[in-house]
Amino acid sequence: MDEKNMQSLLGKAEVLIEALPYIQEFNRRIIVVKYGGSAMVDEELKRHVIQDVTLLKLVGFKPIIVHGGGKEISRWVEKAGMKPVFVNGLRKTDAATMEIAEMVLNKVNKSLVALVEELGVNAVGVSGKDGGLLKVKKKYADGEDIGFVGEITEANPKILHDLLEKDFLPIVCPVGMDDKYQSYNINADDAACAIAKAVNAEKLAFLTDIEGVYKDPADKGTLISELNVEEARALIGGGLIGGGMLPKLNSCIDAIENGVSRVHILDGRIAHCLLLEIFTNQGIGTAILGDKEQGYGQE
Repeated sequence: MDEKNMQSLLGKAEVLIEALPYIQEFNRRIIVVKYGGSAMVDEELKRHVIQDVTLLKLVGFKPIIVHGGGKEISRWVEKAGMKPVFVNGLRKTDAATMEIAEMVLNKVNKSLVALVEELGVNAVGVSGKDGGLLKVKKKYADGEDIGFVGEITEANPKILHDLLEKDFLPIVCPVGMDDKYQSYNINADDAACAIAKAVNAEKLAFLTDIEGVYKDPADKGTLISELNVEEARALIGGGLIGGGMLPKLNSCIDAIENGVSRVHILDGRIAHCLLLEIFTNQGIGTAILGDKEQGYGQE
């Protein structure tokens, strides 16, 4: 074997050795992956994400996928001759839109199940309606009625624990029911956060269309690799966080304060971002840490 090939093989071995302590630390631990954004639309990125989660399962993690589908819902709403309406960033969901949303989300859900099964891992797709997983009440946008959009009031993780115990990979679509068994669309970030808290997840990872959290969003050189809850609150209080990142970072803080050890915000447009963040010493996104968590290179 020539030297070039030998160096290539040694490089692969070093990658595996670097991943070993993380595999040992998180073996049999639950990780919730919120899957959305461009990584759901680009077929190649979609396959990379599913490969990542499947690998996590095969090396001993207990992953749960919570997926969105907003772009696909908008596409089908327009196909039906309707126009998507948003109020303060939230989709206004009348009865017709709710019917389309539920159909689309279930279609997306089963397509992800098929991708996981294709890689040799047993997966089960459920919605928040199954087993009373996600109970909701009607949500308002600054007092305005936005239809069948739900705010989570309770998460019952029994169905997820049952599936994990039987060695299945659960894939959850964000639809829930209220006390009258009416279906509601749920923000996928909120669903992932509620599920991570309910199952006492070790990690919660958000796959997004941005690189992570910046001190200055206009300066790509200010990406923050890691921060604790106090630092995250300071960024929010200082007006440095806005747009879609604000509710996401608040969700991260909420998850940490309710038992999740570490939350990751990752750029889902980067191939295998999940593996790079979890199994390498530096990571590639932003990690929000609990008080007892150590930073990169300190484990």
